[in-house]
Amino acid sequence: MIRVLICDDSAVVRGAMSRLLEGDAGIQLVGSVGDGRAALDALPKLKPDVILLDLEMPVMDGMTALPLLLRANPKPVVIVASALTQRGASATMAALNAGAADYIPKPTASQGGMADPAFRAELIAKIKGWARVGQRRATTAPVRRAAPVLTRAPRVLAIASSTGGPQALAAFVRRLPRNLPVPVAIVQHMPAGFTAMLAQHLGGLGGPPCAEARDGEAFERGRIYMAPGDHHMVIRKSATGTPITGLNRDPAENFCRPAADPMLRSLPPIFGPDVLAVVLTGMGQDGLLGCRAVAQAGGAVIAQDEASSVVWGMPGAVAKAGLAKLQASPEALADEALSTFRVPA
Repeated sequence: MIRVLICDDSAVVRGAMSRLLEGDAGIQLVGSVGDGRAALDALPKLKPDVILLDLEMPVMDGMTALPLLLRANPKPVVIVASALTQRGASATMAALNAGAADYIPKPTASQGGMADPAFRAELIAKIKGWARVGQRRATTAPVRRAAPVLTRAPRVLAIASSTGGPQALAAFVRRLPRNLPVPVAIVQHMPAGFTAMLAQHLGGLGGPPCAEARDGEAFERGRIYMAPGDHHMVIRKSATGTPITGLNRDPAENFCRPAADPMLRSLPPIFGPDVLAVVLTGMGQDGLLGCRAVAQAGGAVIAQDEASSVVWGMPGAVAKAGLAKLQASPEALADEALSTFRVPA
């Protein structure tokens, strides 16, 4: 049983989340409190595995409570519950940078509120996934790879991620040098506004600069292009034949926009076999069809392993399809990618 503590100043939100969690046999709701101070006071007795933390609360807000909660022993996993606003996106990225494991956006009334089945599925998947990952990290020694498995240097890196993606992306991008000799395209399933903040966060990790892609801009080496929320991103040729980014609001694929499949499908016509697709943690199987297109063109696919994934849906789909040449942690995947070419001085 995964022990969960809810911390939110809204009694309505606490009640709604409690009802969602109480229906799952693998989760035990051990407490529900209205501010950060109350959560800290409850920790010694309740010993939660996972804390669902609101950020804007009276007495003690979530950002103030977060580092104090993470000092507890055993250390809980903190998942931030945030508003679907620009302010909420900014606060969420700050919380992730301060040690929160993940976030879940609170759905608006127009989206069906917390009665939305998709919200419940995402909430429970993140609770169970992060609890499992936390337990594995505490008991499993890192596995070292013996030798590289990729032999061809790519001309582009393409990354797909969803549930648990922000932390996996940070782990991957943190290994990349600023002078990376190829461009990087990222599709992370996130609402509009949140992707801009995630790009800013990734761009501050010391590797290549990262920003939301703009329609029609040059797709250049040494830069990371993030698909904006609510837009598919593809790579296409300009009138002069150089690669540029393209944004559209075509129908969702795999219930997602942005989706990874359109981005991945767009790469082989331009880069041929010189594509390296990286599939990180996430629900569903977005990226499977795109990775198949990459592999059929002679490109390579690598995927996050089950042990380090919050949800082994997307990477598991490509692995089970026999497309992944390597399954490993995000850090090891980044090292594998870098092993294929010599980074310029």
